Amino acid sequence: MKWRSLEESAHASDLRPLRQIFADRKSVIAQYAPPETQAIHANAVAELKKLGLATSILPVGGRAPSFELPNHNGKLVASSDLLAHGRVVLCAIRGRWCPFCVGQMEAINQIAPQIEAAGARLVVISPQTVKQSSFMHDQHKLRFPLFSDAGNRVARQFGLVYRVGVEQESLYRRTFINLPNANGDDTWELPIPATYILDREGTVLYASASEDYTERPEPLEILGFLEGKREN
Repeated sequence: MKWRSLEESAHASDLRPLRQIFADRKSVIAQYAPPETQAIHANAVAELKKLGLATSILPVGGRAPSFELPNHNGKLVASSDLLAHGRVVLCAIRGRWCPFCVGQMEAINQIAPQIEAAGARLVVISPQTVKQSSFMHDQHKLRFPLFSDAGNRVARQFGLVYRVGVEQESLYRRTFINLPNANGDDTWELPIPATYILDREGTVLYASASEDYTERPEPLEILGFLEGKREN
């Protein structure tokens, strides 16, 4: 299955609500994925919701962990350097193999200049390797850095990490979603998708996460929050 790149979809998806973009992807999945495959994914989401992972993430008012991670070019960047320029919009995603992560990144890429104009820097972390991040950055012509969070060390401090269940792992293996190769380890751990806005001190101003990887905040919601609470 080929998910459209930014160039291929730009005219059709400029500033469309993310829920509409995701609805299109769900429609394709419903058309081509066997019902038993869809059931496995639905069960995996239901199990995560039972655990209540999204209710125990680092909350608004909390202090984000300091980190130093390599970007898609392999350059180490410290969170303190990012925060020195102002607020930070930090998104945690699963990886380039996930069509919903791709959809989110392409959608937020459309308003990346406005986010910067609102006085914030947009950064994305995922457990995928630097090589995978570089592929994703180039393929989708992203205008913001992708950071490789090896072993989910940073995502774990945000309370986002879980281990893929046995049934879903088996499905991923059968469908050639090779997480050990993509992430460079054999833990089969992923973060639930999350979006944070941090102030200059690293204090959480906004936090959104869901155990359902098809539920993510609208990019314009993020922009509206930034514009409504501009720094002095």
